[in-house]
Amino acid sequence: MRPIPTTVIRHPKEKIRKCSLRFLHERPEMTFLRGNPGFVFDATGFTLLAVDAEPLSTKDNERPLLLLDSTWRWLPQLLACVSGEPIHRSIPGNVRTAYPRISKVFEDPEAGLASIEALYLARKLLGDDDPSLLDGYHWKDQFLQSLQQS
Repeated sequence: MRPIPTTVIRHPKEKIRKCSLRFLHERPEMTFLRGNPGFVFDATGFTLLAVDAEPLSTKDNERPLLLLDSTWRWLPQLLACVSGEPIHRSIPGNVRTAYPRISKVFEDPEAGLASIEALYLARKLLGDDDPSLLDGYHWKDQFLQSLQQS
C-alpha cells in the first residue's frame, strides 16, 4: 500500500523542537502547515482525526489524513482554521499515550494521544502500518509495548 498522504497543521505556539512529529518533515507524503492567525485550510475530502468521533475503519483509507498538532488547550484555536467539510474520525479502542503529560492548568482528554502516536495508529488502522513513523519518538518502545497489551 502507498503511504497515506497526511497534512499536519501545527499551532503557531507549538515548539518544533519538542514536537513528536519533528522527525517526519522530510517524508514525501507529509505536508506541514502553520496555523497562524488568519490561516484557513479547506479540509473537504480529508479525514480529520478527532477524539469524540466515529472510529476509523478501512473504509476511510481513500482520503488523506488531516492532523491538528497542538496542546489540548490550544486545539479550539487550531480548529477555527479548518473550513469545509472534513470527515471526523477517532482512534478506536482504549489506547493510552506513552507521552508523559505535565499540564498543571489544563486537563487532557483520557483518550488523547501524542500527535505521532495518533498518526501512527491512524495509518496502521487504514492499512499503512509503518513503524518507521515512530523512529524519532522518545517513547516509541513504551508505546508499541502498550499496544500489544491493549
